[in-house]
Amino acid sequence: MLDGLLDPLRWSMTFSQMDTLWTGFFFTLRVVVAGLALSIVLGTILGVFSTTRSRVLRAISRVYVEFYQNTPLPVQVFFMYAAGPKILQAITGSASAVRIAPFVLGFVGVGLYHAAYISEVIRTGIEAVPHGQMEAAQSQGFTRVQSYAYIILPQTFKVILPPLCNQALNLVKNTSVLALIAGGDLMYNADNFVSTYGYLQGYIMCCLLYFLICFPLAILVQWLEKRSKQRPRAKVIPGVTPEPAKEA
Repeated sequence: MLDGLLDPLRWSMTFSQMDTLWTGFFFTLRVVVAGLALSIVLGTILGVFSTTRSRVLRAISRVYVEFYQNTPLPVQVFFMYAAGPKILQAITGSASAVRIAPFVLGFVGVGLYHAAYISEVIRTGIEAVPHGQMEAAQSQGFTRVQSYAYIILPQTFKVILPPLCNQALNLVKNTSVLALIAGGDLMYNADNFVSTYGYLQGYIMCCLLYFLICFPLAILVQWLEKRSKQRPRAKVIPGVTPEPAKEA
């Protein structure tokens, strides 16, 4: 087994087929970016819903979160793959089933799934902000929506960066579910290589390419987390804030 992993001929064959793996890599990267954007936007909306006074909005958020957190991601993606074209056919009135592109299946699948978890992260962050912040903002003439946008959520994102990073990393790894439905992603292309040649080097390179996505993301969020903990520098406003004394 170890001899096969170190065989230079197998590695040579693997490197000669890297174009296919790189194609899957960039496909996965696009799915990650789109899925992360969808999950953050939808998760933020649902997180805000879960902290409002409206029972209807809280119920919508709760039902969504419970459904997506308690059903497996592969089942959700398979359902979208099998039932989605029929549903779109009924909506559009098309004569045949409407095919859904693998890219759309990928980013919508992981985006909707992780939105449920990000919603809980957002809810926890909002609840960590003192309730007096909302009352103070509204007393200054802010509407409730403006209070969330300008006062509550900016403070929330500073608190939730670490768990938000974990969700982003999990989203990257969960894009591999597309391999189950011939999605053309990195895992799918690596699996095709191993199935064709029988060389496990394809999986090794697959792991390294996933690492290329996850590691810089983890470093970026750690940097943002450290930066958020630094004390903001006082801004000098002409005519209002006294300028700092100059050294002799």
